[in-house]
Amino acid sequence: MKQRIFTLLLFAFAGLTACRKNDDNQPDIKQFDDSQIQAYMSTNSLTGFTKDETVIGDGETGIYYKIINPGTPSTGPDTLKYSDKISIVYTVKSMDGKYVATDTLINHLDDYLGHFVNVSLPQGLQLGIHNLLKYSGGSMRLLIPSRLAYGVRGYGVGSVTSTNRIAGNQSLDYYVHVIKDQVAYDDQVIKNYFTANNLSGYTKDPLGYYYKVVTAGTGTDGEIDAYSNVSLTYVGSLLNGTNFDASSQTTATSLVPDNLIDGFKDALVKHCKTGTSLSLFIPSALGYGQTSQTTIPANGILHFELQVASVTQP
Repeated sequence: MKQRIFTLLLFAFAGLTACRKNDDNQPDIKQFDDSQIQAYMSTNSLTGFTKDETVIGDGETGIYYKIINPGTPSTGPDTLKYSDKISIVYTVKSMDGKYVATDTLINHLDDYLGHFVNVSLPQGLQLGIHNLLKYSGGSMRLLIPSRLAYGVRGYGVGSVTSTNRIAGNQSLDYYVHVIKDQVAYDDQVIKNYFTANNLSGYTKDPLGYYYKVVTAGTGTDGEIDAYSNVSLTYVGSLLNGTNFDASSQTTATSLVPDNLIDGFKDALVKHCKTGTSLSLFIPSALGYGQTSQTTIPANGILHFELQVASVTQP
């Protein structure tokens, strides 16, 4: 009887051992991520990527990357530090194809590199910029494993099938550009917008914004100063067509130029009078700069269409 019980226990132990061995044969998260990335590259015919060999706490990062533009240091040979405040634009796709965010007009961020993970950007993006891209003015493509992205929980709102959510254990495909000169970058974006939309007749004001007088107006030149009461209709939008202020599109509102963003204020004073219709493209430095608003991203370029109804003095 004792021998029989011992034999049964031996078989049970062997069975449990086999189960544990089977579990151990399952791929760990690094292997899972690498298989996912390899399959993604194969499916999308991606070539020219290098696997990052940088070692962090649990081994190599597992990031695959391609430098598109290496960039250059601002001064001296120093590379980007975690303490540096940088401006980036980016796109991101999940490898299951369910989450896609490719609008670089919205995907702006101006923050300290070391703070990226605190504003919900993945650690892999932070590591890629710091360890691989290294310089402002550079751009790269990163294939980030899920363990350095949003892990098993994913990111966003809604169910796992929602297009507003990155599912758990999803590796990510990032494009990122670190802006070296925001003024030059904004100017080129505006010029590219003109070309893409066949827009002409715009003049660049010495302050840096672009304007076009659509209707010259019937008022007196110079009647608007910084403290005038200007009644006008206008609509403000981003270059992707998203309206951020259309409340005064049909009903005139009274504004004092001195209370407005620099680009709008300067355009009213220099180029407007009663009856003037004006089209404006304002770079971020003359708008809200590095500060994001409710529907305006950091370093957002602004487009205004406005018409002056009347001007009175205080």
